[in-house]
Amino acid sequence: MQSAAAAFGLVRPCPTRPPLQLGPGSSSCRPILLHARPLAAGIASSSRGPAAVAARSLGRLLLLPPPPPISPDRAGRGRARHVACGAAAGDAKAEEEEGGLAKTLQLGALFGLWYLFNIYFNIYNKQVLKVFPYPINITTVQFAVGTVVALFMWITGILRRPKISGAQLFAILPLAVVHTMGNLFTNMSLGKVAVSFTHTIKAMEPFFSVLLSAIFLGELPTVWVILSLLPIVGGVALASLTEASFNWAGFWSAMASNVTFQSRNVLSKKLMVKKEESLDNINLFSIITVMSFFLLAPVAFLTEGIKITPTVLQSAGLNVKQVLTRSLLAALCFHAYQQVSYMILARVSPVTHSVGNCVKRVVVIVTSVLFFRTPVSPINSLGTAIALAGVFLYSQLKRLKPKPKAA
Repeated sequence: MQSAAAAFGLVRPCPTRPPLQLGPGSSSCRPILLHARPLAAGIASSSRGPAAVAARSLGRLLLLPPPPPISPDRAGRGRARHVACGAAAGDAKAEEEEGGLAKTLQLGALFGLWYLFNIYFNIYNKQVLKVFPYPINITTVQFAVGTVVALFMWITGILRRPKISGAQLFAILPLAVVHTMGNLFTNMSLGKVAVSFTHTIKAMEPFFSVLLSAIFLGELPTVWVILSLLPIVGGVALASLTEASFNWAGFWSAMASNVTFQSRNVLSKKLMVKKEESLDNINLFSIITVMSFFLLAPVAFLTEGIKITPTVLQSAGLNVKQVLTRSLLAALCFHAYQQVSYMILARVSPVTHSVGNCVKRVVVIVTSVLFFRTPVSPINSLGTAIALAGVFLYSQLKRLKPKPKAA
């Protein structure tokens, strides 16, 4: 016990000895510990009892090297690294904000081009169809121009050339058929009634989407979705009753366009076309355009004949240059607005795209009424507004999916 007391007594503070200055950050107790290490080690080597065990433990603790002092230079480097990390984080945040702003501006520009191309397509197309009542020829020209544009993009490498098998082409064929019919019926309607009325009728697309999805896919809509269809149907009916340019051929052509376009959407889900990496939405649309041209060209030749030629136009007393120029511009705008539509769909959700499509229809109706000075009664305007409001409500309610029932 005396040995143990002596061992522990060696580490008591020594007030009479001045502390040894070992440099910045040193403690006044360090000289005493350094002085006690060899004594504790000696006691541990000469004793065998419990005191020796305690002394050896103390010796091991005392023999541990002290932590190195932190120099001012090292502390300064630490602060510099901290400032540098903060600056890097600030730069990353600024770059992220700039990138988000750039993406927003790019998306806004795409929406503007989508609306602009659609407006000019409807204006040029209507101008041509008013003096040249051959919708199959006009639609064939539009698919022909789209085919040339698609081939040009593939050859030049602007768009990656798709790798597609015969089985995939066979699966895409039904989509091309209904796509061809949908655009043909739209042109037939535009040739018979006002642009605003055609687009008012085409606002009933959600009605046919719900109907065909329920019949062929078994997708039953919610009660709220069904209720949102009521103002669509009622608004179109109200606008039709008061439409000055009402024509049954134009009305049923627009309705057939709704059925065929929504059949295309249902078929794309039903067939589940397996796309390879290079077959994105734009490539798929380009392939459908090429197939539509080869499908419709023989029909145009057998039904209307090849009418859009300088000889036929001149014999009909038309301005050949004006008709051909407007037909070409309408075809370019037709292909461009659908390409931009697919580009937007790749960047936003289907619901956002649907809302944008609803706004686009409003813009097209208003601009066509102003450009062609279409007579519109207050009741007709009210019916159109109700139908478009129903379309907007439908697009919002589509986000509310019913919760799956617990087993």
